[in-house]
Amino acid sequence: MTQKLGKTFYKYKHALPLLLYGIIYMQWFTYLEKTVTSHYRLIHLKPDDLIPFCEVFVIPYLLWFAYVAVTVLYFFFRDRDDYFRICTFLFTGMTIFLIVSTLWPNGHNLRPAVMPRDNVFTSLVAMLYKTDTPTNLWPSIHVYNSLGCHIAVMKSSRLEKHKGIRTGSLLLCVSIILSTVFIKQHSVFDVTTAFIMAAVMYGIVYHSDMLLNFYHDLHSKRKRKPGTLI
Repeated sequence: MTQKLGKTFYKYKHALPLLLYGIIYMQWFTYLEKTVTSHYRLIHLKPDDLIPFCEVFVIPYLLWFAYVAVTVLYFFFRDRDDYFRICTFLFTGMTIFLIVSTLWPNGHNLRPAVMPRDNVFTSLVAMLYKTDTPTNLWPSIHVYNSLGCHIAVMKSSRLEKHKGIRTGSLLLCVSIILSTVFIKQHSVFDVTTAFIMAAVMYGIVYHSDMLLNFYHDLHSKRKRKPGTLI
């Protein structure tokens, strides 16, 4: 039994960085949500005023959680290289977001004071507003992580022939990005900066083998027996 558990742990040991980072991220983000409640820089661009409030977009906004989780888990079980890439992509951007929010507290006042309609979608938006403050916004992690997940799907050799999955990922990614501004969770500025950061990280993670080679070198060293050089 102990041997079986040991083999299972070794097989899935690459889950440890994901679990550890998840704990660190949630603790840091929760701290920011509790402390950044006033005296923050307002984010606002003129295009924000031209975008109407559309409550139906709360659905793709909430689907983001499943989109990110399913994408990461798929690569966790099916392709370790792509799993390493997507984790590097997501973790780096999320860490930059936390640092920006810590050093430059920010927020917006885009949310409607009163819901313009009364339906199931506005009720969901109201619930979302209660649990997620209009602070700590840029770059938008909803946008950045959606781009990261879709890039991972499109760059995956395993999913190259699965046109339905690739198309579905694109539609969901686009709808999530639109949702951030249509339910007034983010400014156009948050979305734009998320695209810029994703473009930079795409070049680093997918157009360079340096990080992947580092991962393989580290993994091979761990597998060496004590006293051996190769």
